[in-house]
Amino acid sequence: MVSLQDSHSQYSAPNRFPLTSTSPSPIKINRHVGRSMRTIRSTLFQTSSASFASLPSNSATSTPFVSENLTESVIDMRLGELAKTLNNNSNGNHSSFKIKLSSSSEEEFLDIAEAFSDFSGCSPDISGELQRLACLPSSPMHDGEVEGCKKKNPSMEIVAEPCHGFLQRETFSTEIIESISPEDLKPTVNICVDGLQSPSIAVKRSAAEKLRFLAKNRADNRALIGESGAISALIPLLKQSDPWAQEHAVTALLNLSLYEENKKKITNSGGIKSFVYVLKTGTENAKQNAACALLSLALIEENKSSIGACGAIPPLVSLLINGSNRGKKDALTTLYKICSMKQNKERAVVAGAVKPMVGMVVEAGAGMMAEKAMVVLSSLAAIEEGREAIVEEGGIAALVEAIEDGSAKGKEFAVVTLLQLCNNSVRNRGLLVREGAIPPLVALSQNGSIIAKNKAERLLRYLREPRQEAAAASSSSPQRGGGF
Repeated sequence: MVSLQDSHSQYSAPNRFPLTSTSPSPIKINRHVGRSMRTIRSTLFQTSSASFASLPSNSATSTPFVSENLTESVIDMRLGELAKTLNNNSNGNHSSFKIKLSSSSEEEFLDIAEAFSDFSGCSPDISGELQRLACLPSSPMHDGEVEGCKKKNPSMEIVAEPCHGFLQRETFSTEIIESISPEDLKPTVNICVDGLQSPSIAVKRSAAEKLRFLAKNRADNRALIGESGAISALIPLLKQSDPWAQEHAVTALLNLSLYEENKKKITNSGGIKSFVYVLKTGTENAKQNAACALLSLALIEENKSSIGACGAIPPLVSLLINGSNRGKKDALTTLYKICSMKQNKERAVVAGAVKPMVGMVVEAGAGMMAEKAMVVLSSLAAIEEGREAIVEEGGIAALVEAIEDGSAKGKEFAVVTLLQLCNNSVRNRGLLVREGAIPPLVALSQNGSIIAKNKAERLLRYLREPRQEAAAASSSSPQRGGGF
């Protein structure tokens, strides 16, 4: 183990690493004695962050990601190709959908896998329970301004139709619903499913809202609703121009997707394409819940390829850049889940996911957002394009920063990602040394968690290798002397 006192002298030999004449990163960092790297680096991403924040979320130019601009026919063609591939692998061997990792990479991913629970704290139905939007047609107990909103928007009024008295009710007690058995709820569910077929958008909106609450907490209700035919009737509402109908529908489908048997029904009804549409066009809450719904479907391995093929990654990156804190967390978690596939990693890099995540590592400091961003960066660092993008966007500097000042978990994620960047790249090792990483790595190897200590020591061994190779080459070279 290397001590802090001799770390500078041991690694201070100049020109030890073969570096190009120009840095791969446009960011130049000058570190001064006695000055924290956070002080130096904190301004590096302000320009980019400010530009992200100042862009209007609805503008076509507001998102610096590469959109695939997929048409329906192209998406259907991709899904058809994936279906053929799945049929060819119907014997149970789905290896084509799994990234092949070396044993060391598998170990590292096991280390970071605990960073995300499957839903990253996304409880079902997050869109309206804590803060109801002013104009949602909900109970006055939740919203005292419903009547005023109806006057401004007459289309919000429920149109009287035969057998839809229940849907006309604004007061809807979830407490009472919780005490009713699924068998007794069948007539209610059937009324809602019939309401989804109504020509009135107001009736459809109300039916979707009722189903959303019925499916919120109880698995038996989700099973009942899934068997009622509601899923295929809810899917068209995802492309409805009425934002509240769309939001109720996507949230209802998110809740229903938490029941395993409903996942296949949702995908078979075209749910993935429709969730991607909501990611592009919905309200902030609808986008968040669409991301969570895709995350739920991604728990089935073959769905990950369909989600990527349907063009979900660019709008997820957009949510990562322009969304609220909740939206950013949902986008990060969904990207982490679907980027276990190599092709989706490539799509995420092309879509510009690396830059905002590096910015999060710098800006969020020791916070949970920085930790989640580092876990996704570690996933993307498994491919060459991801490693190049991380270095190009100043990721090495940001990760060194995290080792210095991050949380205990953040330091683990940072050193794992740096290991992937430096594993087969002498050049990246040189850049790492140039960032002043040796002292914080030595400190981590002495004072970090067990995982952090092991990873830091392994990375320090990588950084010694070029020096040892140079010494060996020097000792084996022929001595100059007389002779000729």
